Order: sequence, then C-alpha cells, then structure tokens
Amino acid sequence: MAGIKVTVWNEFLHEKSSAAVRQIYPNGIHEAIAAPLRAAGYEVRTATLAEPTHGLTEDVLDHTDVLLWWGHVAHGEVQDAVVEAVVKRVWQGMGLIVLHSGHFSKVFRRLMGTSCDLKWREAGEHERLWVVNPAHPIATGISETIELPHEEMYGEHFDIPTPDELVFVSWFPGGEVFRSGCTFVRGNGKIFYFRPGHETYPTYHNTAIQQVLQNAVQWARPVEGPNFQRGNVKPLESLHEKNDFVK
Repeated sequence: MAGIKVTVWNEFLHEKSSAAVRQIYPNGIHEAIAAPLRAAGYEVRTATLAEPTHGLTEDVLDHTDVLLWWGHVAHGEVQDAVVEAVVKRVWQGMGLIVLHSGHFSKVFRRLMGTSCDLKWREAGEHERLWVVNPAHPIATGISETIELPHEEMYGEHFDIPTPDELVFVSWFPGGEVFRSGCTFVRGNGKIFYFRPGHETYPTYHNTAIQQVLQNAVQWARPVEGPNFQRGNVKPLESLHEKNDFVK
C-alpha cells in the first residue's frame, strides 16, 4: 500500500450548510474517507470544490494514482476544463472511485456516455449490500452482506453501460434492488462506482465500507503495462513495395 498516492475529492458544501451533516462529518466527508485510507498506509491528500481549479491542478492529478469523487448538489459548478483533465488522466491510467451521488457528476457521465439516471428515495431505509462476486479483490475481507441501518434508496434501472464486473447488489425494504458496486475500464484506467454514502447518514464511519474503499484503491491503482505506439507507424516486418494482390 505504501507509495500509492490517493486524492479524495468532495464538494464540501453540505457540511457547511447543514448542522446535521456537520455533526456526522465535522471535518468533512472527504476527511472521513481519507482518514482510514491514511491509517491503512496510503498517501492521501484531499481537494474540494471551492479551491482554485477545485484542488485538482495538473500537478495534483499527475501525482494521483487513484482519485475518489464525492459530489451531490454542485455537479454543474465543476469546471469543464477540470473534467476533461480528470478524464484524460483516467485514460492514461489513473484509477477513479465514484461514490454515491457522484453518479451524476460530469466526470462519471462523460466516462460512461449515458445519463447515469436512477430511482431514489430518502427515507432512512435499511440497506443490505450483497457480495455477488466473492472472488473479486474489492470484496476481500468482506462478509456475505454489509448491513447499513439507514441509507438513501437508489433503485433500478440504473442507466449505465453494462459493467465489466458487478461486485455488490443492494436491496431495500421498499422492494428495490440496485447495482451498487460496478467496475469499468476506460483507456488504461480502472473505475469503481460504489453506491452508499448519503451525507445525512454515518456510512463512511462503517468499518466494512472503509474496507471496501481500501480494497478499491488497491484494485484501481495503475499497473505497469506496455507503452503502445499509436498513429502512423512503421511496419514491424518488411513490406513489398508493390502489393502482390494488385495485377
């Protein structure tokens, strides 16, 4: 884990405007996510919407192996230039973990190419996340289910491309189910969407959720692969000057 550089991005708006959210996350959702990752040995920095370039300068992105993204009420305020810079880094190999309402972020929608819309209901319902791919690295050390006493409901249909892998499925007492842990590959970058994390519930204090995020960072980190040459290239083998099939 040592040496993996993580950036946790958060709007950091609910914590300033809501006493209830501030009571749960006094240092911000980003710090609640970041602290267990630091304790696990990752090199973690945070960034928020109000910072210049939203805290995601070229230098920060160039020195980020995995970016975690939490957003909700200010998706439209994220600068398009920053979105394009993040997308470019994902294509280059940076891992991306999109959390909860981040499904509507410009970054995630840009990478998915769909509306990413869904059903929702905020009623403090019990959420049961089922592990449906127990051999997946993101499920390492997780029990058969994760039980969250109170969460916002998300329900199908979730308008995303078919995931490369499905790790978790959620069930809610209202009868809905949801694909809550989905992986994708875009360019050289790995993406994990993880559903839980509404701001008015202490989801990120749950040790199982923290374990999932630690596993996801380990899974999404860049790997040393081949450097592909693209564009106009010279042949690897000798070619006849004249096409033998042309008479």
